[in-house]
Amino acid sequence: MVLNKTRLVGLVLLAAGAFTAGCTSTGTSSGASAPVPAMDRGAAGDSFTGAESGSAPGSGSKAEAAPQAPEQARVDQPGVDRKLVRTASVELSAPKVPEAADRVRAEAVAAGGFSGQEQVTDRFATLTVHVPSDKLDAALSRIAEAGTVTSRSQTAQDVTEQVVDVESRIQTQRTSLARVRALLDRATSISEIVQLESEVTRREAELESLLKRREALAGSVALSAVTVRISVDGAAPVPVSEDDSFLGALATGWHAFLDAGSFVLRVVGTLLPFAVVLGVPAYLIWRYRRRNRSVAPPAVAAQVVPES
Repeated sequence: MVLNKTRLVGLVLLAAGAFTAGCTSTGTSSGASAPVPAMDRGAAGDSFTGAESGSAPGSGSKAEAAPQAPEQARVDQPGVDRKLVRTASVELSAPKVPEAADRVRAEAVAAGGFSGQEQVTDRFATLTVHVPSDKLDAALSRIAEAGTVTSRSQTAQDVTEQVVDVESRIQTQRTSLARVRALLDRATSISEIVQLESEVTRREAELESLLKRREALAGSVALSAVTVRISVDGAAPVPVSEDDSFLGALATGWHAFLDAGSFVLRVVGTLLPFAVVLGVPAYLIWRYRRRNRSVAPPAVAAQVVPES
C-alpha cells in the first residue's frame, strides 16, 4: 500500500517535471524566434530608405553633407548675379590724332563693340565707343596702345535692384492686363466695353514702357561706354613741380602778368572795331547837342521883354 502511494507520488512528480520542461522549451523557442522578424523589418526598412534616397546603405554621412554644397558655392562666388553698368574714360596724347582715333575705333570693333558719337580734328578728338562689359578690361588695354595714356578712370553702378523691380512690375502688369482682357471678353454693354478697352490701352502702354526700360537696362549692363579723348603731343600743358622759392614766385608772377596783358590786348582788339563804328557817330552827336545847349540860353534871354 505504501509502495503504491510512493509510485503514485513519483508519477505525479514526473508528470509535473515533464510539463515544466515543455513550457520552458516553448517559451525559449518563441523568445529566440522573436528577434528574427524584427531584424528582417530593420533590413527591409534600411533597403527602402536607401532606395528612396538613391544611395547605398552606409552612405548617410555623404547624404548629410550634400545640402551644404550649394551654400558653399554661393559663398565662393559672391556677386555672380549682380547687374553692373560699367563705364570708363581714357585720355591719350598722340603725334597724329586722326590715326589714333582710327586705332581706337578699330579696337572697339575688334572687341565686338561699335563706335558711337565722335568728333575728330587734327589736334583734338573725342570718341564714345561701346564694348561688351566682359571684355572691357582687355579693350581698354588695347585702346591705351593708340597713344600715351595721360588719364584713365572706371566706374561701376549696381542696378540689380532696378532690374528686379522692373521684372516684378512687368509680371504684375501682364497679370493685370490679362484680367482686364478677360473682363472685356465678358462685357455686354457698350459703356463697359468702352471703359474696359480704355483700361486695356492704358495698361498696354505701361507694359510697353516697362519692357523698353528693361531693354535699356539690359543694354547698359551688356555694353560698357568708353569715352576716349585724344590730343596732339604737346598740346596739353605739362604739369611741373611747384617751386616755393622767391625766384619761382617771381617767375609765376611774371607769367601771370604776361597772361593778363595778353588777355587785355585780346579784349581791346575785339572791342576796337565796335568803338570805331559806334563811338565816332556817338561823339559827333554829343558835340552837336552840347553846342546847341550853349547857344540856346542867350537867344531865349534876348526875346524876353521886361514888363513896365
